[in-house]
Amino acid sequence: MSRFTREAVIQHIAERHPKCPDFAVSFFAEEVARRTWNDAPLGMAVGITMQNTLRHLMTDYDQLLLCGIDREEARRRVQPRINAMIAQWSGPKRKRRSKRRTGSESSASE
Repeated sequence: MSRFTREAVIQHIAERHPKCPDFAVSFFAEEVARRTWNDAPLGMAVGITMQNTLRHLMTDYDQLLLCGIDREEARRRVQPRINAMIAQWSGPKRKRRSKRRTGSESSASE
């Protein structure tokens, strides 16, 4: 059985999903850290937590179940949205471009 610290989860997400919003990183870190994971490495624990959270909070998965759609079909329908959200968090973090005013812009506004 494995337990992971909040700090280890935050570090993992920072490396693998650097564009993940800070509030989500904090939420995922708390969720992973509070559980005991049976033979799951850190990456799997984070992945399971992200998938489950996004499935239930950011898709219409639960509504599909309530409408009588079976679990497998409901998961199939919402998985592309989950994949897209996680994909947006992956890759190098983009630097924000600063808005610099050039000399001509500043004199035109004065």
